Amino acid sequence: MLYAILCYNDEDTVFAWSKEQEDATMARLIAVQEPLAKAGKLGPVARLMPTTAATTLRKGKNEPIVIDGPFAETKEQLLGFYVVDFETLDEAIGFSKELAAANPGAGSYEIRPLYVFRPGAVAT
Repeated sequence: MLYAILCYNDEDTVFAWSKEQEDATMARLIAVQEPLAKAGKLGPVARLMPTTAATTLRKGKNEPIVIDGPFAETKEQLLGFYVVDFETLDEAIGFSKELAAANPGAGSYEIRPLYVFRPGAVAT
C-alpha cells in the first residue's frame, strides 16, 4: 500500500537554519531514505517552498477566489511529504519515527494511505 507521510514543522524555524544545520539535517534524512530507495519503496519526496510562496483557491457558495498564502494560520505548516510503499501501517509508522529522530526540533508526521487514481486503470 502506498502511504503519504506529510511533514509538519514551524517553517520560520526550518527556513532559518544555517547552511551547516540544513546540510547536517539533510544528510541524516538521506540516510533514513536510502534503504527504502534501494528497495524500490520510496516514491516522490518533496520539500515545499514557504507558505509565503503559496496561492490558495478557496471554494465557497459563489465563484472560487484566489488568494495569496496558505489556507489557514497555524503553528505548524506542511513543509514536505514522502510517498512510500509499505505492506503495513506499522512499517509507515516506523519510517516516520526514523524521520522524526533525524529531524531536529519539534514537528509532526501525518501518515495517510493513498488512493491512487490512474485514468483508464483500476484505482489502487
